Amino acid sequence: MLHQKVDQDLSDRKNWALRRQLGIPNNKRLWVLACMDERLSVEKALGIGVGDAHIFRNAGGVVTDDAIRSAMLTTQFFGTKEIIVINHTECGMMTASGDFISHFLEKKGINLDQTSIDPALPELKLSSGVFSKWIKTFVDVDETCVKQVELLRNSPLIPDDVVIHGYIWEVETMRLRSPYERLSEKVNTAEAMSGKGL
Repeated sequence: MLHQKVDQDLSDRKNWALRRQLGIPNNKRLWVLACMDERLSVEKALGIGVGDAHIFRNAGGVVTDDAIRSAMLTTQFFGTKEIIVINHTECGMMTASGDFISHFLEKKGINLDQTSIDPALPELKLSSGVFSKWIKTFVDVDETCVKQVELLRNSPLIPDDVVIHGYIWEVETMRLRSPYERLSEKVNTAEAMSGKGL
């Protein structure tokens, strides 16, 4: 009967709008940490849609204080049971060092030792000389991905039963891969084929 479909639609819409109040987790019970780069479509990479995950993006897809804050909230209070980290090739965070960025900003007249890192908490400042580390540039995307997973696993704010994995989005192939598993290095190479026979 038509009224059943209408009633179900109304119930679904209510549950969607009030899911935090009703304690309804996201559809996949998933939190994703990913880079803000526009070439990385988290939904496409993971094959998910609207409502399936809490997605947190920042420069580099790295664990920061705010990433930990968000991961803690979603796992402790919103029913999330899985975390996926997605870093990507050709990341802008690999193009300059933290020291370079610090010197660049200081030349513009910004006193990094006096700058609050959270406008709502002006008392929260970095120790002198720490800004270049805080910016979290890196040189190896695979190593960085593994490190982000470890940082999340070791955080006392994230429950031990939360499953945490990391992947690399290859902008050149538009596909995910595991860290240190570059399939292109194993394809059509004599070294990989040696000893296999015909």
